Amino acid sequence: MCNLYALTKGQQALRDLARALELGPESDRLGNLASLPGIYPDGEAPIIRMGKADAETPGPVLQYARWGMPSPAFALDGKTVDRGITNIRNTASPHWRRWLSPPHRCLVPFTAFAEHVKGNAGFVPLWFEKAAQDPLACFAGIATRWTGVRRRAEGAVTLTLFGFLTCEPNEDVAPHHPKAMPVILTAPSQQRHWLTANWAEAATLQRPLADGTLRMGA
Repeated sequence: MCNLYALTKGQQALRDLARALELGPESDRLGNLASLPGIYPDGEAPIIRMGKADAETPGPVLQYARWGMPSPAFALDGKTVDRGITNIRNTASPHWRRWLSPPHRCLVPFTAFAEHVKGNAGFVPLWFEKAAQDPLACFAGIATRWTGVRRRAEGAVTLTLFGFLTCEPNEDVAPHHPKAMPVILTAPSQQRHWLTANWAEAATLQRPLADGTLRMGA
């Protein structure tokens, strides 16, 4: 599972990414975005969603959300804190199907992601990034509003939560992490399709990135 990623491109790059989707004027609700060299589960990070059709800005919306979708009921049996699910693989599950329509889909911008591999001193992060010059890409994500307890000390809160899909690893990732890799969308046409297409069409994007398009980073 990918439980660590980075976003080190500036805020203008995210605005340009949203504009390249050609889905209407973008709305930036991020304030002043700092570089995020390490984003962990339950961390706050930027996502891109479509605005409501009747809103003043129905195009792409850049906003913050916290990483970790609501957990299935069976995982919360006897628990009062929901730490969330970061990665989603089985989209046939009724738990996830409710969030697969376009209003709940999002793009999760990133510049690198890490898979934890076993080293001499235990598990360590191994970073991957696009082999192309521009490292900015997006995970195929889903998001929702949620009320509950994420941290005991924090108490009940209402949040926008997100997670992203995983798939079989490609040849770049598989030798180091054979279980899975995130679903990565690099082209504006793919990103636009993920935000707007019906599920039968969007589901075809849950596939590995082409071999040779990732490299190991620092």
